[in-house]
Amino acid sequence: MFVKVEVFIPKEYVYPLMKEINDHGYIKEGHYDYAFAATKVTGHWRPVKGADPFSGKEGEISCEEEIKLEFRIRKNCIGLVKEIIVKNHPYETPVINFIPLV
Repeated sequence: MFVKVEVFIPKEYVYPLMKEINDHGYIKEGHYDYAFAATKVTGHWRPVKGADPFSGKEGEISCEEEIKLEFRIRKNCIGLVKEIIVKNHPYETPVINFIPLV
């Protein structure tokens, strides 16, 4: 069974992250690797007390261009892929969605 992975990340971090995921063999489809999609989006957030934001200031709503990455992995790889994302992501709390595919 597969899951779709969605990650929101600043543009300059896309290829280092996807290289590591690819190097582990997680985004291979048949005779192809680096099988992922990247879409420009506008992210919105407001750091609250205790936050250590990559961008923005406590109590202020921020918005910036981000890249939404989408790819699929085998369900049993979720934990390892999540570790790679967290290790290579600049945000204190990255948004990572794992969506079951049928």
